[in-house]
Amino acid sequence: MDKETYTLLENYMLECMGDSAHDKDHIYRVLYNAMDIAQAEQNVDYDVLICACLLHDIGRKEQFENPKLCHAMVGGEKAYRFLIDNHFDIDFADKVKYCIQTHRYRQNNPPRSLEAQILFDADKIDATGTVGIARTLFYKGTVGEPLYSLLPDGRVSDGTNDEKASFFQEYKYKLEKLYDRFYTKRGNEIAKERQKTAVTFYNDMLKEVSDSYDRGIEMLKKAIGEV
Repeated sequence: MDKETYTLLENYMLECMGDSAHDKDHIYRVLYNAMDIAQAEQNVDYDVLICACLLHDIGRKEQFENPKLCHAMVGGEKAYRFLIDNHFDIDFADKVKYCIQTHRYRQNNPPRSLEAQILFDADKIDATGTVGIARTLFYKGTVGEPLYSLLPDGRVSDGTNDEKASFFQEYKYKLEKLYDRFYTKRGNEIAKERQKTAVTFYNDMLKEVSDSYDRGIEMLKKAIGEV
């Protein structure tokens, strides 16, 4: 891929990005993670990989406006149309579309091609460690979701089996389970390096808020004569 082609793809990506948790900096981190992973693999089509990394989240705006839509499916179609309109080969456009449409964690459409697996891993790496925690908190704040939910007795839920969206629910549903979902050896290595910081952050936050509620509820009951 030459610089002119890269710039064309990059500029289109920049036109499409708007979500603070999935902004251009997320795209570049995913791209750089993918470059790292690809170095440990053989027969990687770097043109397909770079293009797919740059365009993998261009369907986020549509999903944000209509949560029933899947940004991976929308983004794959948008990328395909853009590539065809700009005279890329149909086979190339199909491969990029496939990578984008199989990169999402929450779907039963696992990536099969090497480039798709590298994109999947590179994207998931950005949801691991402290970066993943920060991005999740940023997104939850943007859409107005809380840090945690309360149990029927008024105490803090750790997020397990919660139906209501929250940071703790997202951690238990997704972030905690990311670390055994990688396809490439290098992707798995990077994720494992980051796992400890994420676990520590979650456990510390859970303890801090739970301690406040547990002690405070009992003290309040005494103060208002319920005990």
